[in-house]
Amino acid sequence: MNGNRHRPTAHARTGFALGIAAYALWGVLPIYFKIIEVLPATDIVAHRVIWSLPFLGVLILAFEGWPKVRAALKQRRTIGILTLTAALIGTNWLLYVHAVTSGHILAASFGYYLNPLANVLLGRFVLHEKLNRLQWSAVAIAAAGICVLAAGALSQLWLSLALCATFALYGLLRKIVAADAITGLAIETMILFPLALLWLVWRREHGAAVMGTTETLTILLLLAGIVSTTPLLLFTAAAKRLQYSTLGMLQFIAPTLQFLIAMLYGERVTLAHAIAFPAIWIALVLYVTALLGSPRLPQPPE
Repeated sequence: MNGNRHRPTAHARTGFALGIAAYALWGVLPIYFKIIEVLPATDIVAHRVIWSLPFLGVLILAFEGWPKVRAALKQRRTIGILTLTAALIGTNWLLYVHAVTSGHILAASFGYYLNPLANVLLGRFVLHEKLNRLQWSAVAIAAAGICVLAAGALSQLWLSLALCATFALYGLLRKIVAADAITGLAIETMILFPLALLWLVWRREHGAAVMGTTETLTILLLLAGIVSTTPLLLFTAAAKRLQYSTLGMLQFIAPTLQFLIAMLYGERVTLAHAIAFPAIWIALVLYVTALLGSPRLPQPPE
């Protein structure tokens, strides 16, 4: 009886750890894409899709997940949602890789700074999740910081907004779809695989070195599946365990790391960034304080 009472808290704390791990890995991902930026963004994304499929196949075999995949493939609603999430995550990947390889890591960072607010709002008004006063205060402070960032980043605002919208909607749909992290991502990858393969075949027929021009680059491309799939698996597993609003606030970890990496690559930091950066982190500290100060971590609605 006692053990049962504590299970929801352990469940949510596991989700909290998974979310932190996912966003930390996403935060340092620009370094990987900067190393392989000699290739077009479309080729990099195609490799992400193609080399993710065998990696996911190994995971499914290891966890005996093929019955779940077959069951999901028989559900028309599940396939419909996963087709939409595949389109959303494919678009998000393309926009993100384009941003990094074209020298706009700060614009990508801003897009993912917007994302937590979108998640909180979707969690509140779509999933009917509850926030206390301290959490709403955190949201307000973060919104103020983001407004300052928006005012100072209008030239690339379209890119930031598109990254925010595609990933917020992706996370929401993955939360409600009847498929676990590995099953859902495997089906999404199966949906995108033919397009990715056709793209690389077409590129090769037109003389492009789709596997890269050096042995090192080829090895890095072969690792694209593991590099891109691992944080996404952690994220979707966390989304099943946490309130969407809580997951949204944790997302500030990734763009903050991206922000610091952008500085390392020489992107210009403006006064708007200098004002917004502390505001956003104050908001995160307040939100996490409110979360951990609760008698039990909030659970996502069943």
